[in-house]
Amino acid sequence: MSIDQEEKDFFQEEESSFDIKALLPKILNIWPWILGSLILFSGLSYYYTETTTPSYRVSSKFFIKENEKAISFFENPAMGEDQGLGITNETIILKSRPIADATLSKLDFDVEYFEDGTFIKRETYRKTPIVVEADWKSPQLLHGLVRVNWKSATDYTLVFEEEGYTQLLPNGSTTSVQKPESKTFKFGEWAETPHFKLKISNASGQVSGTSMFILRDREYLINNYSYGLIVELSQKNSSILDLSLIVPNREKGEKYLDALMETYLELELFEKNEIANRTINFIDSQVAGVSDSLTFFEDKLQNYRSENKIYNLSNESSTVFTQLTEIETQLSQENLKRRYYQTLQDYLVRENYTEIMVPSGLGIDDPYLNGLIENLLSVQVERSRLMATQTELSPAVREANKNLTDLNKSIREILKNVDLNNRMTIADLENRKASIEASFRSLPEAEQNLIRIQRQATLNENIYNFLSEKRAESAISKASNTPSNKIIEYARAGMLQVSPKPVRNYLAAILIGLLIPILFVIGKEFFQTKIEEPKFLEKRLKIPVLSTILHNKTNENLVVFKAGKTGIAEGFRSLRSNIKFLVPKEKQLTFMITSTISGEGKTFCAMNLASVYSLTGKKTILVGCDMRKPKIFEDFGLKNDVGLSTYLSGQEDDFKKVIKSSGYENLDLIVSGPIPPNPSELLFTSNFEKLVNELRKEYDVVILDTPPVGLVSETLDLLTLVDFTLFVFRQNYSQKIFIDAVNGLREQKGVKNIYAIFNGLDSSKISYGGYGYSYGYGYGYYEDENKKRNKKLGI
Repeated sequence: MSIDQEEKDFFQEEESSFDIKALLPKILNIWPWILGSLILFSGLSYYYTETTTPSYRVSSKFFIKENEKAISFFENPAMGEDQGLGITNETIILKSRPIADATLSKLDFDVEYFEDGTFIKRETYRKTPIVVEADWKSPQLLHGLVRVNWKSATDYTLVFEEEGYTQLLPNGSTTSVQKPESKTFKFGEWAETPHFKLKISNASGQVSGTSMFILRDREYLINNYSYGLIVELSQKNSSILDLSLIVPNREKGEKYLDALMETYLELELFEKNEIANRTINFIDSQVAGVSDSLTFFEDKLQNYRSENKIYNLSNESSTVFTQLTEIETQLSQENLKRRYYQTLQDYLVRENYTEIMVPSGLGIDDPYLNGLIENLLSVQVERSRLMATQTELSPAVREANKNLTDLNKSIREILKNVDLNNRMTIADLENRKASIEASFRSLPEAEQNLIRIQRQATLNENIYNFLSEKRAESAISKASNTPSNKIIEYARAGMLQVSPKPVRNYLAAILIGLLIPILFVIGKEFFQTKIEEPKFLEKRLKIPVLSTILHNKTNENLVVFKAGKTGIAEGFRSLRSNIKFLVPKEKQLTFMITSTISGEGKTFCAMNLASVYSLTGKKTILVGCDMRKPKIFEDFGLKNDVGLSTYLSGQEDDFKKVIKSSGYENLDLIVSGPIPPNPSELLFTSNFEKLVNELRKEYDVVILDTPPVGLVSETLDLLTLVDFTLFVFRQNYSQKIFIDAVNGLREQKGVKNIYAIFNGLDSSKISYGGYGYSYGYGYGYYEDENKKRNKKLGI
């Protein structure tokens, strides 16, 4: 590949500094940490799964019938709401506290039984060795575990395992009490102390054993089950509800849901039967008086006939009797209606709707009045159900109140017309009765008295039969009532736990166990500000990287001379070989070595690169241009009394007199010399350029060890005096931003012939390998040789 093509490749679009491929070897290097993380989080997951009380979902299906209007041709303001509002109201009612209270009154949930498990105590139901009965009229200890131990079939000991308990007093208040002392009692007898009153029976008959229980008051149970009930539509636009509970015991959850649905249906049926009950009660109140009157007049009629020996009426008397009886029967029915109208009017004025009955139950067949009252009762029932869960200020209750007010007003207006017609009918019947009674007076006195008594008996008998008929109709109507809603599917518990979920927990543990170490590596890589990988430097740097130098683990800086068979020395030989491709063969070389900041190893590289050139027989000189921090003289065992500063400041005119022998063949040095007060100005003098030109004539290789370019500005001016420049970067020391600074020299300042060296590579701590000959071919060989030698020496 040509130099131009190589340069073109390095000027390609800059890639991201975050190398995904380089992460995999780093992640594999921390496999012990990943394994430890997996074990740790798997253990935590196991502990959480085994120590968490399992929960199960219990579900059932319940059908809610859509509301219907009382009669098809009458607008029902109570049923004007849409289906969604009706379903919402039923959902609220199902979750209400009164429904939960009525349901729990049928269940024995006030005592929860537990048994010991491997890690936790598990709740049991029904299949318990003991049965606990609490006297709720006495103080009781709530919400704390109590253990029952027994070693005989007659006696047991109560052990209180909590440090504190809540005590429920008979007046409903609660207080906190300290842990009571353990006491022994007899099975089947009341155990009474100032703290509790219980009766415990040995249901299993075991001679010895242990069990545990917790007492729960009704308020706790109501809150727990009403708030825990989940009500959802089975499908959109349907009226079938899915009822579900999350419970620790499947059987208890099933029992509660079944009881809840049955209680709901019972309450619905009770509300429907209320109207029939009102009619029956009203009729019964009327029948009681009529029955007594009927008995009285029947006895009186029998006695009169016996005393006067009159058993049959004449034809004329029979006709009059029949006419009067029919009119009086009609008159009594109209008077019954009148009393109903008056009672209804009184209820409406007082807004007492709980005692109102439908007029059709008394034979009043006015369709408008019947429809309005049915709507009124329907709204009243709906309002009562809403008030169980809502307040007067809620929109639904306010709408129901408005409907009640409107219906009340409409019924009272109709009542005026109905009552007026009723009074007119009664007046007409009274007139017809008076007309017939005029002919009645012409009858013999004995027959008149018989007719009077018989009329009263027959009238009461007709009224009694009429009321009995209506009562029977109402009773039949009540018996035929069925709930509109129904149970579609009884409660059933799922076999899988809702929580904790072992499979999910273990998968989460594995995922977290893997992610945390990996994220740590990624985070470390993302926030890494120093250059770590040779590959990263190669990608980001827009100049070629000529060689990679291994980290020097010895105390010697002259590794080429003193450790020539090590991988570090081989790295400098590889660098020397690569430099051959930069300049024509046999051409004199003059180049400088620099870095961005001090500490990156430029002097170390300069000394050893000069060493490898001297070993090839080339006459080499190393010039220490860093007059601020002189270093070279120490490693070669020389003094810094005379050097570059001496010559540049004019203290010595002959440059040969400042050249010192390194002690090694073909290698000379010009050390920095005494630190001058103006090192920058000295490098700018014509003497320095003259010195470089003279050295070119005398030496095959001239190497300038210059100050760091990031700290000293004069170094940039030296670039024009050399054939090329080597920039030194050090692993885990040089900042990534230094790459941009060097790229800026190439792109912005137009400096050419700049190349890079990656120094201080610790191959054991990076994902390194396969970077070609330029990155130190043969390192493995030299390191293996070194290991073999150490093994022979017993090191």
